[in-house]
Amino acid sequence: PSGAADMPRTRVGKRSDRREGRAGGECGPSGRAGCRARGGRAATVGNTAVSALGILFNTGAGQHILKNPLVVNSIIEKAALRRTDVILEVGPGTGNLTVKILEKVKKVIACEIDPRLVGELQKRVQGTCLANKLEIKVGDILKTDLPFFDACVANLPYQISSPFVFKLLLHRPFFRCAILMFQREFALRLVAKPGTKLYCRLSINTQLLARVDHLMKVGKNNFRPPPKVESSVVRIEPKNPPPPINFQEWDGLVRIAFVRKNKTLSAAFKSSAVEQLLDHNYRIHCSLHNTVSSFLIYSISVYCDLLEYNFYPILPCQEIPENFKIAEKIQTVLKDTGYSEKRARSMDIDDFIRLLHGFNSEGIHFS
Repeated sequence: PSGAADMPRTRVGKRSDRREGRAGGECGPSGRAGCRARGGRAATVGNTAVSALGILFNTGAGQHILKNPLVVNSIIEKAALRRTDVILEVGPGTGNLTVKILEKVKKVIACEIDPRLVGELQKRVQGTCLANKLEIKVGDILKTDLPFFDACVANLPYQISSPFVFKLLLHRPFFRCAILMFQREFALRLVAKPGTKLYCRLSINTQLLARVDHLMKVGKNNFRPPPKVESSVVRIEPKNPPPPINFQEWDGLVRIAFVRKNKTLSAAFKSSAVEQLLDHNYRIHCSLHNTVSSFLIYSISVYCDLLEYNFYPILPCQEIPENFKIAEKIQTVLKDTGYSEKRARSMDIDDFIRLLHGFNSEGIHFS
């Protein structure tokens, strides 16, 4: 009892251990800030990651930087770049891909939404012969008009994959090709064939406007910070000239068919919302047709009066009967074209072209 007071408390020993741990460079909760200040390894915080360079990458916005030089070189090789090319790059990040492209082409137009990464890219080329070949556009690529370019090479933010692909395919004038990095499942949907599990509206719409090829797989460890999904590189080459089809009409038909791609078309078109839409479009079409026909008849009759000819109008005007039902007309078109029992999952581009022609010839439109 008398010696207990003279014994050192264990708490003192623990405190000294903690001091030794900090001095040795351990990163506990209190030492994390110091670890960052010394430029240590990346530390994950929620949805963001801090790189060794001190840049805060926002993974929620798709900021995953491609770091493997072998993958970068493979992408550039498959793009078959030319010295006279103007290249569009979306999401250049810190410029690992951009710098390699600049070495091979006339000009690169890099579109980046994050001003911090724009600054990093500018620093990387500043004072070099590549600086004059780089043009940086700051902003959302989906909200701006695309510039003229010969080819597009990009490691896209995966959140904008679908809208950007169709913005690209509807861009004029035509570009030669696009080499794009996508999430693996999205890339496989682009190249999916009729009858396969991944075949969908995205597949047939893309393949209508372009030739699509899957080039290579890219593992998640090739990025910093690594994403949660695997990736793939795809080549997209627009068809020039494009097929002579109204794309809005086409997309309206395909959208209805692929809402339930495993259902028969007969069942898919029995939806009340679909019937209301097509009935509305049909009545507008008939109204416009009657107006044009009436104006044409009047013009011809006036011209004949001037020449003192008798004119007997025989041009037909479409009139909608009182007991008209759009549902019956839809089912009649499906039976006449032979697609009533077909399912969207197994129909190819030619099938949908024939079906669209069948509907349009009966005055049923989808836009």
